[in-house]
Amino acid sequence: MSTRKHTALPKAQILIEALPWLTRHHGRTVVVKFGGNAMVDEELKAAFAQDVVFLRHAGLKPVVVHGGGPQISAQLDKQGLVSEFKAGLRVTTPEAMDVVRMVLAGQVQRELVNLLNQHGPLAVGLTGEDAHTISATRHRPVIDGEAVDIGQVGQITGIDTGAIQALLDDGRIPVVSSIARSADPADATGVYNVNADTAAAALAAALGAETLMVLTDVEGLYEDWPHSDEVISRLTASELEKLLPELSSGMVPKMEGCLYAVRNGVRTARVIDGRVQHSILLEIFTDEGIGTMVVPDGDGAAGDGTTSRNEGERA
Repeated sequence: MSTRKHTALPKAQILIEALPWLTRHHGRTVVVKFGGNAMVDEELKAAFAQDVVFLRHAGLKPVVVHGGGPQISAQLDKQGLVSEFKAGLRVTTPEAMDVVRMVLAGQVQRELVNLLNQHGPLAVGLTGEDAHTISATRHRPVIDGEAVDIGQVGQITGIDTGAIQALLDDGRIPVVSSIARSADPADATGVYNVNADTAAAALAAALGAETLMVLTDVEGLYEDWPHSDEVISRLTASELEKLLPELSSGMVPKMEGCLYAVRNGVRTARVIDGRVQHSILLEIFTDEGIGTMVVPDGDGAAGDGTTSRNEGERA
């Protein structure tokens, strides 16, 4: 009697392929920066929430960090306030800061928490202000050799992981808005708008995360953009540092965040295409991965085609 062919066999093979990664990442913290198109497309938002909940049920400890650029710009426009950018950063007046706070903590975060909690009582929202999670001082970027005041934009000076760690220990999924408390004693009640990529990297390092994942609207870091759309699959911190001056302004904070993370104890940092449904699962639980992975120096150079991009991770 012949064994009946089961149509579900491919599903079993997919699960088996994920096994080494499930074993490897079990109990580890993963910081995911939520942004780009995944924030505004309903299907991508739902898929993102499913991925994060899957990580939690697979034994990982996900932390979500988000900004909300498009939503902030839309609300400022609605209120007749101009969106102005200098050195790639939003000029944040006190009026604009009120909008930033309202949109991030009251709109984007609530929606994301609700999406995650459709799968169980898991997600808890907080901002960097809560429990002194993120502290910052006023950031004055240098433009044409001169420090410029761009309002309530913060440069992170400290991270207190206590509240986030308590939530993780309780099996929750922290969802963190990129707003920081003022670390300036003369401005103890002040708040700052901080770059979400930078905040995610700082949190990943402070939490001793296994990996930092940054969702973007591109496939990854391109080898020779715009002449080629070949994505760099894997590179070391030093290789990335050499490329930084050539990158487009939108990619700089993401790749600087990845560089900071892997140089401060995070094992891998990955930039992945948030336009692809379930890109987080594809990146973490498959051999090929889907974006660009940055590893600390000494973990091997960019791939020459002879090894799996994740081989260094198995070491």
